[in-house]
Amino acid sequence: MSYRFTFTPSIVRNLQTIERVRESIRLTILPPVIAEQLRLQAHIRSTHYSTRIEGNQLTLIETEQVIQQGRLFPDLERDVKEVKRYYQALQQVEKWVEGKQKLTETRIRKIHALLFTGRRARPTPYRDGQNVIRDANGSIVYMPPEADDVPKLMGGLLDWVHRSEQALPIPVIAGVAHYQFVTIHPFYDGNGRTARTLATWLLYQGGYDLGKLYALEEFYANDLPSYYQALVTHPHHNYYFGRNEADITNWLDYFLKGMAVVFDQVAEEVERQAKGKIDHATATLLRPLDYRARRVLGLFAHSDLIKSSDVANLLGLSTRQARDLLTGWVDQGWLEIADPSRRGRKYRLAGAYQELVNR
Repeated sequence: MSYRFTFTPSIVRNLQTIERVRESIRLTILPPVIAEQLRLQAHIRSTHYSTRIEGNQLTLIETEQVIQQGRLFPDLERDVKEVKRYYQALQQVEKWVEGKQKLTETRIRKIHALLFTGRRARPTPYRDGQNVIRDANGSIVYMPPEADDVPKLMGGLLDWVHRSEQALPIPVIAGVAHYQFVTIHPFYDGNGRTARTLATWLLYQGGYDLGKLYALEEFYANDLPSYYQALVTHPHHNYYFGRNEADITNWLDYFLKGMAVVFDQVAEEVERQAKGKIDHATATLLRPLDYRARRVLGLFAHSDLIKSSDVANLLGLSTRQARDLLTGWVDQGWLEIADPSRRGRKYRLAGAYQELVNR
């Protein structure tokens, strides 16, 4: 399995921008509470804009209310379920990435099941029949490959992803995977949402999570005609009459431009949030802490004490893995054991670190 594309000057410039911002964000220290707030807002925007692309009627504010407050909108019950499930799918992706779980077809089918049915759903089987994408007038826009070819094509896609991880930039791999997934159209519905979640997964897994502070879906939703047009890489609507061998350079150029634009926006916001808020003393305290420790610091904005289950939920780890981390952090000196009981052990911030969550 191979895909046709060229590294044009535009694509190279966008990749350079992405790398520049990635390094800049890596070297920037944000107050933990602010970082956690920005991360939550990015996930809410991802959820809102990806579901809006598919016709969800909830506003951004209403999506935030559903996710953070559990608010219900009786007249938009289907839309409420959609945003809840998309948010859960993002959490599952984070959990798999944190646990270094390999990308597999079963996990992709599980993501689709999360998006459509919820946490307890079994992995969705690939479609067993043909489906056709039509425009508002009923005209055929795209006819994907036959159902019998879907398993082979999906297996080929994942094989290409794994083989390319050491040979191609991760953003290029994510862009190709996004395109090829919607081209294969392995499910009857929900292929767009699953493709966008898959791209996010590959970027996070490849070290392009940018602190999980971005929402690429917002770029697509703000100009949907351009998004859909970029996905059209051949004039014929039938997969077997050109789409299967199309040159996808234009799509990659669009995808990487979106990443570069969104990454630049994140860099500007991070610079604004960090300006004047990290003094020498604060930087000295935060510098020895890795990204997981800084995320856990954000938990103390809402509670004086935390448990291993809180850390497990935040980082997508098992409770045992969370306990091991907490033990190490106590040894490191920035956490203290507040309640030593075996079953209900609680932790608090040590000394000077308590001031970090109040700044």
